[in-house]
Amino acid sequence: MRKLVASAIALAASAFVAVAPTASSAKTITLCWAAWDPANALVELSKDFTAKSGVDMKFEFVPWPNFADRMLNELNSKGKLCDLLIGDSQWIGGAAENGHYVKLNDFFGKEGIKMDDFMPATVLGYSEWPKGTPNYWALPAMGDALGWTYRKDWFAKPELRAEFKKQYNRELEVPKTLDELTDIAKFFQGREVDGKKVYGAAIFTERGSEGITMGVSNFLYPNGFKYQDPKKPYSMEGFVNSDGAVKGLEAYKALYKCCTPPGYTDAYMGEGLDAFKSGQVALQMNWFAFFPGLYKDEKVGGDKIGFFVNPKGAAGSGSQLGGQGLSVVSYSPNQKEALDYIKWFANPDVQKKWWSMGGYSAHKAVLNDPGFAKTAPFAADFLVAMGQVVDFWADPSYAQLLLAEQKRIHDYVVADKGTAKEALDGIIKDWTKVFKDDGKL
Repeated sequence: MRKLVASAIALAASAFVAVAPTASSAKTITLCWAAWDPANALVELSKDFTAKSGVDMKFEFVPWPNFADRMLNELNSKGKLCDLLIGDSQWIGGAAENGHYVKLNDFFGKEGIKMDDFMPATVLGYSEWPKGTPNYWALPAMGDALGWTYRKDWFAKPELRAEFKKQYNRELEVPKTLDELTDIAKFFQGREVDGKKVYGAAIFTERGSEGITMGVSNFLYPNGFKYQDPKKPYSMEGFVNSDGAVKGLEAYKALYKCCTPPGYTDAYMGEGLDAFKSGQVALQMNWFAFFPGLYKDEKVGGDKIGFFVNPKGAAGSGSQLGGQGLSVVSYSPNQKEALDYIKWFANPDVQKKWWSMGGYSAHKAVLNDPGFAKTAPFAADFLVAMGQVVDFWADPSYAQLLLAEQKRIHDYVVADKGTAKEALDGIIKDWTKVFKDDGKL
């Protein structure tokens, strides 16, 4: 999940140390990541590594709003804070070309770690640079994708089901298409449920980092948007601004205008979680990584919550890829121990425990297990999502590419500037300039 662009936000609060090393250990290595529930699970899981290796673990976790700035500044300054870094997928290109990460091919070969043992989308998204080549800079660590939650208890109310069927001539069920999703959001918008006024959907509209791009992609991909001509790299005309992409962007704006809570002009992960947990919305888009915590929520979890994969559009399926890979920082003085950690983490038994503790394994031994779909109420949907994910550019200039889309999409969707076609044409113009400056056009 590519949380927040380095140049997009100001440096803020420093990281906190989650776990201190014990005095008896001869070696200590530091793993850097974002501060969230999966990271806490990794702390517990990593106690097994210390017990097995005698190497103590220290953890530097940074809140998501500051994560990219903090970590990318650390890499660019060739700092030695992090021996291991779970970095966002967009960082792979720059980290590889600038020498920040250790190339892992020889290590994988020596230790018998096969990238074929991991889901293809995660290898492509988190590990490879250049894309589509067997050059690996990370081990897939935290699989993730965009999904949806819904108020299952509201959908089950007889009076609402009857009214919805009368209005739309179908049952109030999990939407199979984006159009059906919008119908459901319209149905709930401004309605009173359990004595409280509620709204249709919490979607991503945040402008400052990556939010609205990560949201709108789930309407663009299923409607035919492509980043470039598959046969001619960096050729974007007719792909970024295709007729289907225009319709997808218009549909996202329509959903925003009709069916979001009041004042929802700059919302991302946290705002969506708050809206859903406070009972404001019937539907919420967010990352699968948050679903274990939502399922455990005392107010809206358990029997009250349901999950579904991003629905289809006119051109088929598509979901925005999230997640991260685990890399060895090239400036680390403890590369041997860091590589030992990667070898340990890649073990199928460790991966199974990682999933059981709330981490999202990308290992086929976990995901292809016949019983996996029944291990959690969102497990089956996660499998489907990981089979249809698409990722944003991972080029070294991804930050400029992302900020350009952020501005163009937010201006159209939230600020009512211009048309969808003009917004997409503008993105092509901006991206073309970046690629020309990079010597790729």
